[in-house]
Amino acid sequence: MLAKINLLIILLSGGEEVGGPLDVNYGLVLWTAVTFLILLFLLKKYAWKPILTSLTEREKFIKESLDKADVAQKDAERLLAENRVNLSKAEEESQKIIEQGRQYAEVLKERILAESKDEAKKMITEATIEIERKNKEAFSKLKEQIADIAVQAAEKIIRENLDKDKQLKIVSSYINDLPKN
Repeated sequence: MLAKINLLIILLSGGEEVGGPLDVNYGLVLWTAVTFLILLFLLKKYAWKPILTSLTEREKFIKESLDKADVAQKDAERLLAENRVNLSKAEEESQKIIEQGRQYAEVLKERILAESKDEAKKMITEATIEIERKNKEAFSKLKEQIADIAVQAAEKIIRENLDKDKQLKIVSSYINDLPKN
C-alpha cells in the first residue's frame, strides 16, 4: 500500500525526480502528514489522557495547596489578632494589679501611720500619767521627810514643852499650805 501511495505521489509530481531546495516533495509531505496523524492518534489513545489526568491532578493539588495556604494565613492572622487582644488584656490586667497593689500599699501605709500615732499618743499619755503619779509620790515622800525633819528639829528645840503629835499636825498643816502659796 505504501508503495502505491508513493507511486501516486511520483505520478502527480510529473514523473520527474525532485531535488531543489525550494521544490515541494509531495511524497515527503504526505508521509509527514501520515506520520503526524499516526503520532497524533497514538498520543490521543495512549498518552493524552494520562497527561491530561496528570495535569488536572497537578492543577487540583496546586489549587488545594493555595486554598490550604489561604486558610492557614487566615488562621495565622486570626491567631495573631487573638494574641494581640490577649496581650492587651494581660497588660490591662497587670496595670490593674499594679494599681491595686499601690492602693493597698497606700492604705496599709496610712493605717500603719495611724496605728503608730495612736500607739505613740497612748504611750505618751501613759508616760505622762506615770510621771505625774511618780511626782505626786515623790512630793508626798518629800513632804513627809520635810515634816519629819521639821518635827525632829522642833522636838529638839522644844522637847520639854510640846507634844510630838501636836507638833506634827502644825508642821503638816504648814506644809499643806505651801503649795497654795
